Amino acid sequence: AGTVGGWRLALDMARAFGGRLPLDAILADAIRHARAGCPVSASEARYVPKELDTLHDAPNFSATYLDDGKPYAVGAIRAQPKLADTLAQLAHAGLDDFYRGDIGREIASDLERLGAPVTRADLTAYAAKERAPLTLRRRDATLYNFPPPTQGLAALIILGIFDRLHIAEPESTAHYHGLIEATKRAFAIRDRFVTDFDRLKGDPAAFLDPKRLDREAALIDMRRAASIPVRSGEGDTVWMGAIDNDGMAVSFIQSVYWEYGSGTVLPGTGICWQNRGMSFSLDANAVNPLEPGRRPFHTLIPALAAFDDGRVMSYGSMGGDGQPQFQAQIFTRYADYGMSVADAVDAPRLLYGRTWGAESLSVKVEDRFDPACIAALRRLGHEIEELGGAYIDSLGHAGMLVRHVKDGRIEATHDPRSDGGAAGL
Repeated sequence: AGTVGGWRLALDMARAFGGRLPLDAILADAIRHARAGCPVSASEARYVPKELDTLHDAPNFSATYLDDGKPYAVGAIRAQPKLADTLAQLAHAGLDDFYRGDIGREIASDLERLGAPVTRADLTAYAAKERAPLTLRRRDATLYNFPPPTQGLAALIILGIFDRLHIAEPESTAHYHGLIEATKRAFAIRDRFVTDFDRLKGDPAAFLDPKRLDREAALIDMRRAASIPVRSGEGDTVWMGAIDNDGMAVSFIQSVYWEYGSGTVLPGTGICWQNRGMSFSLDANAVNPLEPGRRPFHTLIPALAAFDDGRVMSYGSMGGDGQPQFQAQIFTRYADYGMSVADAVDAPRLLYGRTWGAESLSVKVEDRFDPACIAALRRLGHEIEELGGAYIDSLGHAGMLVRHVKDGRIEATHDPRSDGGAAGL
C-alpha cells in the first residue's frame, strides 16, 4: 500500500525538477490496459506458483487471475475492470485519494470484511518519506542504493568487497568465487543488522567505511568456500529504469512480494494485496519482529551509479536474495571488465542461496558457464546446482541504461530472461 504514496512523493520531486506530465496522462495507458485487457506474458504463463492450490481459496483470486480455474495461456487477454476504475479515480481525484479519499474508504471497508487488521486509520496515517540513499565510492564511480529496511546495504557491500579482491580476469573461477564469497559476507551483515530504518541499532553507512570493507575482504579465502549460513527471501518483482536527454535518471522497482502477493484481490477496487509482512518474525527477539507500525525488511533495491567521466547508469533486477548479486554481476562486467551494456546483462549468471521459486541453498548456474570453471568452483567447496538452461527466469530479470555525457548517447538493454524491453522515445 505504500507504493502509491511513494509515487506521489516522486511526482512532487519530478515537478520540482521541471516535470510537466499531468497525473491523468501518466495513468492513461494503465487505465486503458486494465479496462480493455492485455496479453498474459510468457513469463507469467510459464511459471505456476507452488502455492496455486492455496491461492484458489484467496478472496477473488480465481476470478481475477485464473481462466476457469486454471492459469491463463500465454497471450490470452485478461482485463481488470475494477482496477481500471480505481486508477481512473486516482487520476481524477489525486493519489492522496488512495489513503484519505473514496478509494481509501473502499480499501478499508473491504479489508474489514475480509478480517484484515489494516484499518482506515492506518491508511489515513500513512505518509511516504524521502530518505538519503546509501553511497559507495568505488574506483571511478559513486554508487547509490536504498537504505534499510531494504537490502541496498548488502548490494554495496558486495561491490565494495569484490573491488578489494583485485581480480583481473573476468569470467574466471576467481571472478565467480570472489562474488560468491563477497555475497556471503554481505548477507551475514544484512541478516543481523537490517531492519526498520527508525529502529536501526547503528549507522548503516559504517559498514561501507573503507577500513571496514578492507577487513571484510581480508577474511575471504580465495582457495576455499566459506560456510556462512544465510536466511532466504522470496519475491516477485519488476525493475524499470529511464534516463532523459538531460541526464535525469530513474531507477524504480516494485513488488507484491510473492508471485501474486497475498492472492487477495479487494472486490471494491480490484487491488491485489501484497504479503510483504511475511518478512516479519513472530520471535520478539528477532531482528525484524512483528510489531505495530514497524516496516518489514524487503529486498527491493533500485540502483544508480555516477561515473567521474559524466556517465550515469540506472540498473537493477528482480530476484529476492538474488537482486544484490545480479547487480554486482552486471555492474562489474560493465564497469570493471569493459563489457557492453548488452553483454553485461546477457552473460551467464549465478546465484548463491535461495531465490524466487527455489528451495535449495546452493550456487545455481546457467548452462553457459565453462565446465572447467564449474569443476574448479566445486573443488573450492561450492555446492553447484546446474539449472539446465541457457537463460533462467529465477536468475533475474535485469536491466541497465547508461548515458554518455560527451555525445548524449543513451545505451539501454533488457534481459533475455524476461518479457521486458528497451526503447527510446
